[in-house]
Amino acid sequence: MPAANGHPSFDFIRSEKIESLNVCVEEYKHKVTGAMHYHIAADQDENVFLVAFRTVPMDSKGVAHILEHTALCGSEHYPVRDPFFMMTRRSLNTFMNAFTSSDWTAYPFASQNRKDFFNLLDVYLDATFFSRLDPLDFAQEGHRVEFEEADNAESALVYKGVVLNEMKGAMSSPVSTLWQTATKYLFPTVTYHYNSGGDPDSITDLSYDELLAFYRTHYHPSNAVFMTFGNIPAEELQSRMQDQALNTFEKLDINIAVTDEKRLFAPLSVEEAYALDEEDISGKTHHVMSWLLGNSIDLKEQLKAHLLSRVLLDNSASPLRYALESSELGSAPSPLCGLEDSNRQMSFMCGLEGSEPESAAAFEKLVIDTLQRVAEEGVPQSMVEAQLHQLELGQREISGDGYPYGLNLIMASVSSAVHRGDPIALLNLDPVLEELHELIKDTDFIPSMIRELLIENTHRVRLTLRPDNKMTERKERDEKAKLATIKAAMSDEQKQFVIDQAAALEARQTQQDDESILPKVTLQDVPVEMHVPVSEQQVLAGQSLDWYGQGTNGLVYQQVIVDLPELSEEELQIMPLFSHCLTELGCGERSYQENQQYHVQVSGGVHAFSTMRGATDDEQNVSGYFVISGKALLHNQEALTHLLYETLNDARFDETTRLREIVSQQRSRKEQSITGQGHSLAIMAAAARLSPAAWVDQQSRGLESIRFVKTLDKQLDDAAALQALSAKLVAMHEKIKQAPRRFLLVAEPEQKDQLITSLKNQWQTAPVASVSRLKLKATRETVKQLWTTSTQVSFCAKAYPTVPVDHADAAPLTILGDFLRNGYLHRAIREKGGAYGSGAGQDSGEAVFRFFSYRDPRLTETLEDFDASINWLLDNEHDAAKLEEAILGVVSSIDKPGSPAGEAKGAYHSALFGRTAEQRRAFRQQILKVSLKDLKRVAAQYLKPELASIAAVTSVEKAKSLADQFEVIAL
Repeated sequence: MPAANGHPSFDFIRSEKIESLNVCVEEYKHKVTGAMHYHIAADQDENVFLVAFRTVPMDSKGVAHILEHTALCGSEHYPVRDPFFMMTRRSLNTFMNAFTSSDWTAYPFASQNRKDFFNLLDVYLDATFFSRLDPLDFAQEGHRVEFEEADNAESALVYKGVVLNEMKGAMSSPVSTLWQTATKYLFPTVTYHYNSGGDPDSITDLSYDELLAFYRTHYHPSNAVFMTFGNIPAEELQSRMQDQALNTFEKLDINIAVTDEKRLFAPLSVEEAYALDEEDISGKTHHVMSWLLGNSIDLKEQLKAHLLSRVLLDNSASPLRYALESSELGSAPSPLCGLEDSNRQMSFMCGLEGSEPESAAAFEKLVIDTLQRVAEEGVPQSMVEAQLHQLELGQREISGDGYPYGLNLIMASVSSAVHRGDPIALLNLDPVLEELHELIKDTDFIPSMIRELLIENTHRVRLTLRPDNKMTERKERDEKAKLATIKAAMSDEQKQFVIDQAAALEARQTQQDDESILPKVTLQDVPVEMHVPVSEQQVLAGQSLDWYGQGTNGLVYQQVIVDLPELSEEELQIMPLFSHCLTELGCGERSYQENQQYHVQVSGGVHAFSTMRGATDDEQNVSGYFVISGKALLHNQEALTHLLYETLNDARFDETTRLREIVSQQRSRKEQSITGQGHSLAIMAAAARLSPAAWVDQQSRGLESIRFVKTLDKQLDDAAALQALSAKLVAMHEKIKQAPRRFLLVAEPEQKDQLITSLKNQWQTAPVASVSRLKLKATRETVKQLWTTSTQVSFCAKAYPTVPVDHADAAPLTILGDFLRNGYLHRAIREKGGAYGSGAGQDSGEAVFRFFSYRDPRLTETLEDFDASINWLLDNEHDAAKLEEAILGVVSSIDKPGSPAGEAKGAYHSALFGRTAEQRRAFRQQILKVSLKDLKRVAAQYLKPELASIAAVTSVEKAKSLADQFEVIAL
């Protein structure tokens, strides 16, 4: 490719076609500043942009994280208080965010609309390279002190700040503390030694001047990497980058980089504590072993390390995972098991949770003995080949159902670009995979890596992290003492400054900025048509088959969908356990280890799940389905078809020892999920009695399920209870495999006949019985609950009964959520209240409107703000432009693309519940017609105080003070 394809301000370096991804990657270097630009040219309308800066703080004050937030609070050309969140409302973006990693900070966005893409590009370039960094924004986003009574200097001082509260929430998670503590010892001298997000105990030490100094050196083009994806040519992108930012900079003589860590010449053993606010702290200790490996930018070494990690830890047939799962030293393998390859130097970790401090040495012996045994005996060649097959499948699959596909590719390679490696090589794995196919023919390949990278590697740390149920109390006492000391040393002038700053910040938060200076799209820019994949339907021995021909890059996706039969309340509660066990236990003649190994050999994974929703015209009329889903490369499609057949018909539930392990693991995962998804759990709890589907969610996935699995885990110490659980799962299996079923098949169009023939050959003689379908009891009741756990922040939710999707009011209620968030909640709960996030929205499947907050230092005040947002809507006249912003946000969400397979599966499952393409298009048209009058009408009709259902996840201490107002439930 000639250099003329780039802008004159950039030097063209090279380009490479990656056949397996159907993209061409181009590399450029800005002539003046040295900024790198990697462009992934693809025939995709969804264009992606990311600018990353190397950020390597040498303390835990959170400077990179707070700067990420503050940089988005106004810039030279867009001097408004909140351009980032304003643009989320003036855009058709499919993704907007910013990330602080351990050694880089990135600002990505994506859009399918060219005008919108360039609008966002202008704002992002200005925000990152020309940020205002107002001291009040630092106070809001980072940290500040205020008097408890804002204008009373006699009241106590308190800390406030969005990032401070975010990290208090993040570090309430034992797993986050475990990770930060492990890396602190594994990396004693480089940036990974510190908490890049900020340790709550250190954040308040960061000064505004330190933030400015960090910005001036780190947010410069000479320290930047640009990465783009899509069908907009590199030259056009570079022209904007040059004109909007780069032409004002000269090269900065800096070389910000992470150096190699100094090696440890003897293994290190350490013990630390984490806060756990529970009386019984037995069985809550974590043990982790960590090894420092080689450089992540060496693709061959990285893939070899990935292969080793997968062979050792991928599933229950993997020797190290099996040793950890079956050990009586703990309840489950640690969440930190595996390879970390995003840092400059890779690390390998494995561990146990649910243990005791005194088991540390025995845990280490278990790991070392297992590694030595595998190094001596080797592993089956089929296991190595199967894991290499998984790496190949991962390279070929077109993802995009979470992040946009282009952003997934960029995120896979950004670390290498930041570390001045070769990101193009990281995208084109095929040459190295071919080399690995030759290397694994040597039976000593895996054993030699175990010896070299693990057994003989002295840069090893054994960490024991034990619970301490007095630590939170000590920390709170220390914080109060620190604030009291600060206050005692204050002059009258300093006290007045705190009062004045609080007043100035509140004035800034309530000021009305001139938003017209920001670019925007309008409803005229919204595509007229909504793309929904359409299936071809066939009948397979009386059962329906839906075929979607999609560009899947050589992968086949297959699902067996079973009508949920009538199930008891207990069976509904253990449905997630049943779904998990279906693919984690044995099948037919295969033991659970043999079965998992077979899955890896022939598929990209098989999993099962249940799904249920209310009817489009009645949320009380719920239908449900049980789904077994799998994917494979085309040459394995017959094996995949047979595997799904076997899984449904021949799954076994008689391996009770393994069943016991699974329940313990599920308990651990559920307990750890609380502080990460507390807002979702609070929403489920608030809505739990407002519809049958919401009730099942609460029992099977929500806070009730956490209580249930904790109780179940204790009961299973009794062999009779374990046998009874096995019998219940067998009974559920019998019901489900007899129920009516249907099929979904997604692959490339030319594979249609071959795949359908294979499916028919397998399933056409399978018997189907007529069974009673799932029936759920109607419910429309409210709750008022506080669920307590070990957390420094709260997660609040309020829910109201509304209408299902076919009702005329569903569209205005859907817009109402965005309108309240944009116009009131964001300012009141995030900016003023200090919560990390908040929002509102309509769930038409459950016919419920929900408010929520995330990592919130407040509780009752936030619940009051939910109510105040309704009053704000009803008591004021509103700008039609704000309505348009809310509509744009909803339409953007509706139109958000997924992967080719994901869009097909989404269309199919929506149609199962009556959300056909026609219904979805009609609803989208209703969204575009919503008026301000509609919003006020539905708010007044449905969001009445007496109809509200309330739930929050919070600390024990906070719940105690509110016990007279709420039902308090301990998790």
